[in-house]
Amino acid sequence: MDFKDYYRILGVSDSAAPDDIKKAYRKLARKYHPDVSKESDAEAKFKELGEAYEVLKDPQKKAEYDQLRSLGAQDAQGRFRPPPGWESASHFSSGGFTDADAAHFSDFFESIFGKGGSAHRTYNQGGQQRSFQMRGEDIHASLALFLEEAVTGGQRTITLSVPEIDDRGLVTHRDKTLSVKIPPGLSKGQHLRLKGQGAPGIGDGENGDLFITIDIAPHPLFDIEGRDLLLTLPITPWEAVRGGQITVPTIKGKVSLKIPPGALQGQKLRLKGKGLPGHPPGDQIVILQLALPEKAHPESDALYAKLAELESGFNPRARLGV
Repeated sequence: MDFKDYYRILGVSDSAAPDDIKKAYRKLARKYHPDVSKESDAEAKFKELGEAYEVLKDPQKKAEYDQLRSLGAQDAQGRFRPPPGWESASHFSSGGFTDADAAHFSDFFESIFGKGGSAHRTYNQGGQQRSFQMRGEDIHASLALFLEEAVTGGQRTITLSVPEIDDRGLVTHRDKTLSVKIPPGLSKGQHLRLKGQGAPGIGDGENGDLFITIDIAPHPLFDIEGRDLLLTLPITPWEAVRGGQITVPTIKGKVSLKIPPGALQGQKLRLKGKGLPGHPPGDQIVILQLALPEKAHPESDALYAKLAELESGFNPRARLGV
């Protein structure tokens, strides 16, 4: 029997990643599936593609095949010669993920992995083969939200390009508009899965899914850290020294915050539960920042001089030896 180069059949290199192998198989399977292809050898090519993918998608089968391929288990005429006593450790069983007719895999395949199984070409009670089926591709999209939308949730309309197979078996694209429900408390990098909203399946194959990755637009006041919101809050020197109640913004409105006496630059105060909703909700972290008036009152200099005189024993640089 002839040796089959499964990498050549799928048009990939022997170092191709699993995703690249899958993409190559899907592309060629669409081109040659017998229900849509007009090529005379489509059925044979389709079976060959399914057999190649059945091996290369499975790490154990692929490893065995690569071993035989590297050992040159073929004669000068390209005929396959399995090593004496060769027996696959993986064996072939039913329930694979290809759309080829496993019952008609080649002698080459069966000489390595044995017989068995059936794939997604199914049969009715009379033994007649049903139509070709392939699950539609999953589609990935991104959606940028304002922080307020991420907090409160809502509804957004999105339009995306969906691949589908036309009557000639060619891949085309059409625009699809969806209304997407945004649950409250989404954070950056989270995913929404919309089942069945991906590319349409072929034959009786189910549709793929739509996966939406959430991004959050920069906010003029708040930074995001996990489910916490960070706010840099300017305070005056006298508020830092004396403390007191001041008003601060949160994503849902204004609240009162107590500044402790002797507050320091960069000190963090926590407003519990004022971050992104969740279980548990995040917090709002208030980072204090000392601020000075841009234009001081004429009497301020005299007051600062008096303060320096009263606090002459205080040296914040003492630990530096200066």
